[in-house]
Order: sequence, then C-alpha cells, then structure tokens
Amino acid sequence: MALVVMDKVRKEFGKTLALDNFSLTISEGSLVTLLGPSGCGKTTALRILAGLIKADEGRTRFDSVDVTDLAAAKRDIGMVFQAYSLFPNMTARQNVEFGLRTRKTSNKEIKTRVDEIFEIIGLSDQQSKYPFQLSGGQQQRVALARAIVIRPRVLLLDEPLSALDAQVRNQLRDEIRRVQIEFGITTLFVTHDQEEAMTISDMVGVMHNGKLLQIDQPQKVYESPANPTVAQFIGSINRIPSKLINGKKLVLFGREHVVSERSIVDTGVDNVYALLRPESISLTAGTTGDSQGKILRKSFLGANTIVFVKLFDGTEVSIHLPVSESEQYLPGQGVVLESKVESVMVIGA
Repeated sequence: MALVVMDKVRKEFGKTLALDNFSLTISEGSLVTLLGPSGCGKTTALRILAGLIKADEGRTRFDSVDVTDLAAAKRDIGMVFQAYSLFPNMTARQNVEFGLRTRKTSNKEIKTRVDEIFEIIGLSDQQSKYPFQLSGGQQQRVALARAIVIRPRVLLLDEPLSALDAQVRNQLRDEIRRVQIEFGITTLFVTHDQEEAMTISDMVGVMHNGKLLQIDQPQKVYESPANPTVAQFIGSINRIPSKLINGKKLVLFGREHVVSERSIVDTGVDNVYALLRPESISLTAGTTGDSQGKILRKSFLGANTIVFVKLFDGTEVSIHLPVSESEQYLPGQGVVLESKVESVMVIGA
C-alpha cells in the first residue's frame, strides 16, 4: 500500500493539452475513480502515474519517494486494462504466476499465493484453461488476479469493464471492490461510466478538458456538485428555462429561489437554465387554471417511476416519484410542479 500524490502535473500532445495543473492524492488503501468523458485526460493521468508516459511538468510520489523519473517496471504497480492482455499460449494459472516468477519468488510462495487468489476470484476449477477457453468475464478476473497476486503498492484499472455485458460488468465491479478492500491496495480506477464510479469508489474525481473539477465522496459529488459542469455530468438533471431577478434570485415554477453560489452566469444575464435533479421536484394534480404542464409518459424503475412532464413552454422535465405516488398521474393530466430545494444552480441560457 502507498499514499499516492500527483502534484501540478501538465501534459501536452502536440497542440492538445491533456492535463492542466492536475493534482491528485490517493490515500493509502483507498479506491479513487477518475470519471469523465472521452478525451478529458483521465487515462493520461493513469498512464503518467504508471510511468508509461512522462509528464511535461509536475511530480509524482509514492509515500515520500519521488517516482517521477522512475521506469514503470520499478514502480511496483499492478495494471488491468480494458483489453485483457493475457498471454494466449499460457494457461490461466501460468498467466497469474508470471509476475511472481519474474520477481524470482520461491515456488512454495507462488503456489500459496496463486492458490489463494484463484479461490478469491472463484476460478479454482478454471486454472488449466487457456484464455480462448474462458469467457470475457473470466478472462478479466484472471487479469485482475495477475495484477493483484504480486501484491503491488498501487493498482491501476483503466476502464477494465467496458468490454463486458451489463450483468457481467456489475458482478465483476463488485468483485474488484471486494478484492481491493480485502488486500487493502491503493487503487486508481478510470471510467466514463457514472454508475461504476459512484458504486465502487471511496472518492470520485470528475474531469473535464484536462482539469480535475471536483474530487469528493460519491454522495457529496452528486448532492453538492462544485459547478454546473459536474452537476450535468453526474446523474440525471433537468435544464429548465428560468428568469433571474437582480442576478440573485430565480423565478422557478412561480416561486422565488436563491441562486447557488456555484452557478456560472455572466453579469447582466437574465435568461438562464435552472439545474434540478429529478428527485428535487414534486408534483400535484393541477386544475384548468393553475396547471404548469401535462404528463407525457411514465417509465417504471423498480421502487421508483420516472414521470415525464411537458411544460406549456415546451420544456420536458423528468421527475422521480415512488411507484405508489406516481400511480395517480396519467398521460395528458395537468400538473403543478414545485422545487423542493431553496438554492438552485443555474447556467446562462
């Protein structure tokens, strides 16, 4: 295990700025996920941490040791990629043994560790099979075992689940988290999948255009996004046309709300979009005189239902309601909407 610090890292590829003043701390034994769209810099950060590419500026440390100029092979890291990268001419067991043999670990220790890790990943009966004889999920489990069996100081996971189908992805996601906790390995996970990031992580870092916009516990990133970019990337959100009053208050659904300090609006702008989570809006049945919109449709989501409302200005709004509460609303029915929050984040229209 190690405390990992990346300090003011910068990386350019030609005229493209991949990382800009990027700083990240991963506490010993924790799992931090970098989340963002393709091209945001998250994989570049991981590869710099791995020593696979060199930063233009900034330093990287494992505990108190500066590893900035240290080769990847000397950083004591384990890596798992989207492509399984197993040796096709080796059995599953031989693949897992490989890293230990290159480190000249004793045969007795190799047997003990490899037996243990196959038991942990639930593939003890698949050890003699070659990669082509294993499913995608099984191959990725072997790749994970190979990375962990060497007991690295740092584990790096670069979109390791994106090539798998949904059910296998969810199972392996939980497996990764369980194994990471069991071994207490400091881990950096990179993904563009919000559900993966929010489910698996101790901390989530949201990236955009080479910058780390916010890093915090998953719930806090969702409930208290640092800015509109984070708010719109994490989870579902409604963009509702609204009006500002003196730049400080917002008229929304006929009521005044305080504008969040995290909003981004140019001075003098009156027309804005209010950003509201689907669970931050309540519904009541409307009458001919007070309805603000009509029910479009409903989508069942297990314990909750998404109710889609079309406002009379044409804006479509999604609202999360308990199933029992949603049953009273039918397509075409007039409704009144109300925000459940006092402070609302806005962006310029």
